[in-house]
Amino acid sequence: MTPITSDFVWRMENVLDLYEEPYDPKRPVVSLDERPCQLIDDIYTPVPPKSGRVKRYDYEYKRNGTCCLFMAFEPLSHFRYVEVRKRRTSMDYAEILKYLADVVYPETEVIRLVQDNLNTHTPASLYKRFEPEEARRLTQRFEFHYTPKHASWLNMVEIELSVLSRQCLHRRIGTQEKLTSEAMAWAKDRNAKRKGVEWCFTTKDARQKLVRFYSNN
Repeated sequence: MTPITSDFVWRMENVLDLYEEPYDPKRPVVSLDERPCQLIDDIYTPVPPKSGRVKRYDYEYKRNGTCCLFMAFEPLSHFRYVEVRKRRTSMDYAEILKYLADVVYPETEVIRLVQDNLNTHTPASLYKRFEPEEARRLTQRFEFHYTPKHASWLNMVEIELSVLSRQCLHRRIGTQEKLTSEAMAWAKDRNAKRKGVEWCFTTKDARQKLVRFYSNN
């Protein structure tokens, strides 16, 4: 089991308190994460579905490499943004943040960003990608909040990524372009239907359920 230290508790409560705050469009809480995707294509054309039979695939397939799907999810507005990139480097992360700041949330005072502890998930990535003035401008647009190590389940976007995997990524998708099209269509549909996450785990719950660990910190 993951050791629960005072740092773990602080990071957990910091994130949980954010989730309990009322919606503030000027200071949105946005969960960000990414996941690798394997591009798999058919060698033989699948057999179309018929009455009483589902679509059938040959067991042979070919690998077309990998790519990375980024997702930003704002639970209280039921909005998610997805983007597929070849890699998940610090440069890619920095460009995603710039897009969020300048295109998705241009009018906000600050974007409160919830993310895990991946080594690229730091303001330093902005300085690697942009000139100091631009990097500084972007860092001032964000407020960084991190889940505890080994507890990325506290990031709500992981729930949305799981839904995406079940509803969209469970089949063979052979190209990055096709994956982009499918993921964006999925996000557009979820946004239109205002699908959200019913988050029930609060700081109060944590203190009750983990009381024996709190007393040891």
